[in-house]
Amino acid sequence: MPRFKLTHQWASVGAVLLLIVLLAIPGILWRSQQLTDVRANYRSPMAPVFLVPGSSATQNRFNDLVKELNAKTKTKHSLLRVEVMTNGQLKMSGTIRPGDQRPFIVVGFEDRRDGTANILRQAQWFTIAFKALQQTYHFNHFSAMGHSNGGLVLTLFMERDLAATKAHAERLMTIASPFNLEEPNPQVDTPLFKQLVAGRQNLPQQLVVYSIAGTETYGGDGIVPFDSVDRGKYIFQKRVQHFTQITVTGADAKHAGLPENQQIVKLIRQDLLN
Repeated sequence: MPRFKLTHQWASVGAVLLLIVLLAIPGILWRSQQLTDVRANYRSPMAPVFLVPGSSATQNRFNDLVKELNAKTKTKHSLLRVEVMTNGQLKMSGTIRPGDQRPFIVVGFEDRRDGTANILRQAQWFTIAFKALQQTYHFNHFSAMGHSNGGLVLTLFMERDLAATKAHAERLMTIASPFNLEEPNPQVDTPLFKQLVAGRQNLPQQLVVYSIAGTETYGGDGIVPFDSVDRGKYIFQKRVQHFTQITVTGADAKHAGLPENQQIVKLIRQDLLN
């Protein structure tokens, strides 16, 4: 009889413990989901603005642009210049000021040649730089601007490698980016354009995109055909949160000078930095 009472007592204790565990499971799952949501929505204090130049331009391409932007803003933005070597090593100049939450980071490449094959390699080199900078400065969201082929490099990065970094791309501005390269015939799709369209499903849906075209003539900016820039709509429209296409005309709308065009400087300050 005593043995029966002891067994009965242990059974009662076990039943109570089981009930406690069952009641606790929903709370544990809820808390786990909360932590997951917090991690997913957390934004680091730093949100750099990446600038990527076009072919033949170096990491010093935007020195004057940054000076002009800083001249008319209350908070001065630091400037860090990065050159990615062909072996993946990084050379840096400039610095990010402690406490600067919105620095400019220019990423240039040792191999600055034009052409599809090199644009694809530059996108891979950009990913190397991005990951290294992310580990150093601990940011998880950013905006970016690319001039000419620099816009293609950033688009390829966002289609192919952004997800693996777990960073959030907020805004992308492309300036005179030839999504169909220099192909003058609007009926011809280049292999790179086809690749960009095929990868559009990987673009972040919350991304806000501004595509700027320059028109020195009715057909383009002197180097890039207008149709090539215009094709950005087939990549971004109905995929990202917002897509805006802007055309800048006039004497200062030549391809090489577009980043310093006063209308575009105003757009950078208004739509990329604010």
